[in-house]
Amino acid sequence: MGTIIEIIINAILLSSMYILVASGFALVLSIMGVLNFAHGALYMVGGYVCYQLAVEYGLNLWLSLFLAAGIMGLFGLFLERFCFRPFYGDFFRTVIMSIALIFILQTSINLTVGVHVRSLPAFVPGMFKAGGVAVSMERLFTAVIGVGLLFALTLFIRKTKTGQQMLAVAQNSEGAALQGIRIHRVAAIAVALGCALAAVAGSLMGAIFDLNTFMGDLILVKAIQVVILSGIGSIGGVLVGGLIIGTLDSVLPLYTTPAITQTVGMTIIIVLLLIRPQGLFGREMD
Repeated sequence: MGTIIEIIINAILLSSMYILVASGFALVLSIMGVLNFAHGALYMVGGYVCYQLAVEYGLNLWLSLFLAAGIMGLFGLFLERFCFRPFYGDFFRTVIMSIALIFILQTSINLTVGVHVRSLPAFVPGMFKAGGVAVSMERLFTAVIGVGLLFALTLFIRKTKTGQQMLAVAQNSEGAALQGIRIHRVAAIAVALGCALAAVAGSLMGAIFDLNTFMGDLILVKAIQVVILSGIGSIGGVLVGGLIIGTLDSVLPLYTTPAITQTVGMTIIIVLLLIRPQGLFGREMD
């Protein structure tokens, strides 16, 4: 029973973190048409910003988490205005820009913080014990926070005017513009929101695992897998895609090696693309 509960919590933990990062990636891709390969690096930088605030400057850990999300959100506004907007509609130039951002962000962290591995203190230390079952409080609360943020993000997109504008732009940007929606404003909010979510995920995962300048590489691969599985252009489908990938990454390592786990995930995506090229919830391309 203890093992089953631990598997469930790990599945919720990984799924929620994958979805938080993939949601920002999918928002930028759907709204701006930008394949932002730097999103994993933003996840990494967010974790390091939280580390600097909490460990180096001695701020409260939770306050550091909120500040890191805010700082990265503001950085997202900068990215949209000066890095992506000038190349709006030019897919290849935005890809080149995003790849350049990876090297810039990783080099900046190496020069300012150093190449050594860092670790954030636990947000919620201790163990939760009940009926002979012991679960890390850190993992439990991270899973709860992740689910809470996903619920808030879903409400924001489905119930607010700005969220509805995001959906409209993702479905048809030209039609949305004709209806008076300010495309660049919506895009800026999407990038800022994506960066903030990535920072939260990077900070929470930095307290469970270690911080290093290449930690964003794996999460970027997972975000791309989730987006492909759910279907490009489907923001809501990211929830299902993230749950599938997160569950696989939680269960399969118990029975096989990490390499085989990654292979199984990629195989599922390849088979799906052969059967349904638009993904589980994606739209048919004209």
